[in-house]
Amino acid sequence: MIIALTLVHIVVCFILIMVVLLQSGKAADLAGAFGGGGSQTALGSRGAATLLTKATTGAAVLFMVTSLSLAILASREGRSVLEGAPGAPVEAPVEGGAPEGAAAAGGDAGAAGNEGAAADEGAAPRVEPGATGDDPGSE
Repeated sequence: MIIALTLVHIVVCFILIMVVLLQSGKAADLAGAFGGGGSQTALGSRGAATLLTKATTGAAVLFMVTSLSLAILASREGRSVLEGAPGAPVEAPVEGGAPEGAAAAGGDAGAAGNEGAAADEGAAPRVEPGATGDDPGSE
């Protein structure tokens, strides 16, 4: 079912692309480049709908219906797209501190008990959020 609907969706995509590209713009003449074309205003009368505009509307509706149908059918399978992705699993970050080797590699001078060293160098001591009550998230 999904394969047949995908094939219909691809055909509708190509039809929609071709129908849109075959149409001329609202102000396709030279006056349109300079803001002219007052007879073809956005809220004015458009005239009779041509075959191309009807085909565009039909293809757009079919595109939306097939897109929604494919999304609903894919969500009912209950599996993720990323389940079969190759690659190593991502490790969770370590709670409560800097990564290993951060202090040796010149990491944050105020982290992990180096407040005295930071104060000796003339840097301001590190203030934890919530310690001063100026946390922007707590209102």
